[in-house]
Amino acid sequence: MTLTHETPSPIAEEQLTVLGARLRAALDGPFAAERAVGRATFPADGMHLDPAVGMEDAREWTLARLIELERRGFGHSGVPDGANAVSDPLTAVTTFEMLAHGDLSVTIKSGVQFGLFGGAVTNLGTEWHHRTFLPGITDLTLLGAFAMTELGHGSDVQHLETTLTYVRETDEIEIHSPTPSARKAYLGNAARHGTMAAVFGQLVVDGEQHGIHVVLVPIRDDHGVDLPGVTTGDHGHKGGLLGVDNGTLQFDRVRVPRRMLLDRYGGVTDEGVYTSPISSTSKRFFTMLGTLVRGRVCIGGGAGITARRALSIAVRHGLRRRQFPAAGRPEGVLLLDYLTHQRRLLPRVAEAYAYGFAQNELVELLVKVQGPADHTEADQRELETRAAGLKAQTTWFANATVQEAREACGGFGYMSENRLTQLRGDVDIFATFEGDNTVLMQLVAKALLTGVKESWSALDRSGVVQATTRMIGEAMVERTAANVIVERVADGARRRPEETTLVDRGWHALMFEERARHSLDSLARRMRAASKSGGDQFEAFNRLGGHVQFAARAHVQRQVLGAFITALEQDLDAQTREVLERLCSLYALASIHEDRAWFVEHHRMSLGRSKALGDQIDALCRELRPHALPLVEGLGVPEAWLGTAFLED
Repeated sequence: MTLTHETPSPIAEEQLTVLGARLRAALDGPFAAERAVGRATFPADGMHLDPAVGMEDAREWTLARLIELERRGFGHSGVPDGANAVSDPLTAVTTFEMLAHGDLSVTIKSGVQFGLFGGAVTNLGTEWHHRTFLPGITDLTLLGAFAMTELGHGSDVQHLETTLTYVRETDEIEIHSPTPSARKAYLGNAARHGTMAAVFGQLVVDGEQHGIHVVLVPIRDDHGVDLPGVTTGDHGHKGGLLGVDNGTLQFDRVRVPRRMLLDRYGGVTDEGVYTSPISSTSKRFFTMLGTLVRGRVCIGGGAGITARRALSIAVRHGLRRRQFPAAGRPEGVLLLDYLTHQRRLLPRVAEAYAYGFAQNELVELLVKVQGPADHTEADQRELETRAAGLKAQTTWFANATVQEAREACGGFGYMSENRLTQLRGDVDIFATFEGDNTVLMQLVAKALLTGVKESWSALDRSGVVQATTRMIGEAMVERTAANVIVERVADGARRRPEETTLVDRGWHALMFEERARHSLDSLARRMRAASKSGGDQFEAFNRLGGHVQFAARAHVQRQVLGAFITALEQDLDAQTREVLERLCSLYALASIHEDRAWFVEHHRMSLGRSKALGDQIDALCRELRPHALPLVEGLGVPEAWLGTAFLED
């Protein structure tokens, strides 16, 4: 299938309510100008694939659409196209977010091509690699796969089986898949369109292994035929993202010139000697993966946009669809006038705003770390931890929200023409790629516990073994802006929390702070006991899996609340501030309500207050109901872009 190359047609100017426009500007925050330009210039004509199209046609349509977007300036934006170009993280992320307003196969194929394959060349290669390959990558004449995952190794990248062996006699790198489990799998662009792959494997030089490195390997000729020694495979039909050609790669002693090794952080000299500016294999590994953190930032942002699309459809449907006549309402009651319907959707709208504000802070941190400004190792650690946690939480939120939106639309939602079933299938995998969410939350908890052994050792040596675990917890948590602002707001409610109202921001902050701090303190205490218990250490730590997940989630939610509170400090008019204040309260109370058993069990909240939470959430939903349309306008998805048939009636 092909796309016509018509002249770009401007999208009809949106007719937003005054409040909707102001909420959108507040949610766009520091990037309001960039996002406004994106909406005004995005080539939205033809942005949705016909849901009845089959897999092969979907693949060709997706590639054609990506080529069209590149031609019209929305392809590799923010990605360098040559040796002297500079990567622009802000433009790259905001472009990815804009693409997520349309077909998600296009969004992900763009991410594979420019973010992963192109990102590997940009971040791990040198000037020669940039000059040689980036022009073709960015103009789509060189399509590539990002060959990291293996059938036997997904999250455990450090122990990939693929070998990259330096052959001194011919000055080449030999790529080999030594076992069936070393086959590269689930790779976008591998099944059909890719002609090269960035292959991750263990670099071996003169029999010595130097850890994970990446080499560029041609995999097909210009006619789509596998090159000698390369075996490609096609995963075929999937649960979503049908336009992305996911496939497998296997290598039988394939050789490429030594210079195809992406050697910014380690490579082989002309004399055949391995060299690296980073002596530690482990540190080199994490440095290399750290350069690819932008992918997680993009995936989290894209998932957030998908949730906003689903909510925009469901809320607008609730404002149009009527059910059952009632007194004074002979034509029937609007769905969104039912409190039960409001409870389904409006807390999720509040959460969408919360994750949007948190995404803004994460993008600001990404720009600081990957932009021209100075940054520290602490900034890099915070970026990696935040990106992992927010990616996990936002993608889980998106999956649950799209499903709720589908159900809230009844039969309308189940019709493919209204997009929700396609969104549900396409966003599902977001919880898995760029890091499995459960594993990412383990990484968050591990980052929070960094230094705990040193803290305990210092306490033991000084004889202050009885010191509180709270002191240890404070030593382990980075003093980030989000943590500080939540602590500051919580201070006002700390002395007498039960005397505050349920909508008191200080009480919300205190509950989020207590949940995060106590869960981390108790996790540290249990981990120390497990380490001293002897016996099966794996099983001892394995029992803590649920606690690890809870502590990580509590930490991320505290950061999200902190981002919302910070956003409220913007220069806002009275009505916009009032609505955002209520949204913030709704987000906070919904989170506290979800964990109300924990708060009661840990004596952070009385049983009476726990029972009152539901009524207060109901009250907030009723107060926000008159603003339902401006609320979804504020989410930033133009109605004309939703592509739903029922809105065209």
